[in-house]
Amino acid sequence: MPSVQGSPDAIDLAAPTHEFLKALASPTRQRIMLLFAKGAELSVNEVAERTGISQSTASTQLAILRRGAVVTRRRDGKTVLYRADRSGAQAALDDLQVYLKQCC
Repeated sequence: MPSVQGSPDAIDLAAPTHEFLKALASPTRQRIMLLFAKGAELSVNEVAERTGISQSTASTQLAILRRGAVVTRRRDGKTVLYRADRSGAQAALDDLQVYLKQCC
């Protein structure tokens, strides 16, 4: 839910929603998200290879997406696999919808 700042008319987005929006603001991160369609799970190396970016850049971008609750990760042996975080994204979208109904 959006938090109320100051007067009853002042609505602000929750911090996790700000992180969600920041995570999706980059064209590179948007391209990465398309890789996770239909429940795909990918390692950092697979993301790097499929998007044509370095492993280091892929790792950084995935960390931003994870902070924004856009992706989640799990360990499978020595490999860390990433996938879309549907519940995190839904929570941010719900917050954003409430915010937009209040402001617009």
